[in-house]
Amino acid sequence: MRLLKIVIVLVVLAFLGLAGYAYFGDMAPRQQEVRQPVDLQTGGAQPPATAAAEAPEGAGDDADSDAEQ
Repeated sequence: MRLLKIVIVLVVLAFLGLAGYAYFGDMAPRQQEVRQPVDLQTGGAQPPATAAAEAPEGAGDDADSDAEQ
């Protein structure tokens, strides 16, 4: 019974210590300025096409190629 009381007291103290650390500890996030260039691609050049859009003709639908023959 005495061991159970000691374990309960230790658990309560651990919880209070964790709560105190969360409340009083230095938990503020580090802030820094981030600058990253962004290419908006407005105007002139078109964006590159994806690989799926550049599939060769007849490479995907076998039913249409059979009907044409």
